[in-house]
Amino acid sequence: MRTSTELVRLLQLASPTLPVGAFSYSQGLEAAVEVGMVRDRASAEQWIGDVLLLSLARMEAPMLLRLIAAWRADDGADAERWNEAFLASRETQELRAETVQMGYSLRTLLVQLEDAAPLAALDEPSFPAAFAYAVARWKIDPHDALVAYLWSWLENQVMAALKAVPLGQTDGQRILLALGARLEAIAGEAAALDDDALGAYAPGLALLSSFHETQYSRLFRS
Repeated sequence: MRTSTELVRLLQLASPTLPVGAFSYSQGLEAAVEVGMVRDRASAEQWIGDVLLLSLARMEAPMLLRLIAAWRADDGADAERWNEAFLASRETQELRAETVQMGYSLRTLLVQLEDAAPLAALDEPSFPAAFAYAVARWKIDPHDALVAYLWSWLENQVMAALKAVPLGQTDGQRILLALGARLEAIAGEAAALDDDALGAYAPGLALLSSFHETQYSRLFRS
């Protein structure tokens, strides 16, 4: 981090107390528990790690960096282009609704905290678009911001596993320790991807997210 102020702002953005509703989503993990694919610590770690590597690392992470660059350049048109591309990449109605709801909530918060007129101009800001705007506005280092973004996602997935599997707190910390060690490398690889290399391939996640939309009993929002 460049300064302690940047660190504080980054911790604020990555905090589970950020009022955007991330805690209410499982991103298909609850459906994976329902069908028996996730049943213990080892299978939870495998599932979360696969989604991290096959989906976030190849699409959401590099798109976040592009959105940060667009906002830092005051290029609203480029930010809108990448925001629309990210929304189009969501494989299910559930996943799209999640990022739109969280993006709307973060935009509302940022508008209340300070001037966020460029972000407010987006019709449907995704969560990465709103997060990237705050990163640019608060002059946070993009690499550090991406690692924190990935950590926030990882922490939320582990919290979902604790509730849905269920797992104990120590098992959750073991998963965080194992998968958290990968985030620095994932952020570096995401920065090296060119536009033509972007693309997530996680058909199992898409199918289970679709199943979750009509799952009879749910702890998490669909």
